[in-house]
Amino acid sequence: MSAISLRLPESLHKKAREIAAEENVSINQLIAVALAEKISALSTADYLAARGARGDRAAFEKALSHVADRAPAEHDALPS
Repeated sequence: MSAISLRLPESLHKKAREIAAEENVSINQLIAVALAEKISALSTADYLAARGARGDRAAFEKALSHVADRAPAEHDALPS
């Protein structure tokens, strides 16, 4: 585990203390979880962009050609 010195505006530090107390965790744990969530969100966006770039429209159309052409179930239909 490593240590980091972090300067926060007093208002942000105060809110972090309040939330940490409500969640019954330390401020360090709260910040670590918040950072992990942000990293996960950014990593997911990068993953999805890379995965989308590998997409093959022709393969997608070929797969769709095997699906029956019929109206969706009522609960799946788009509103008119």
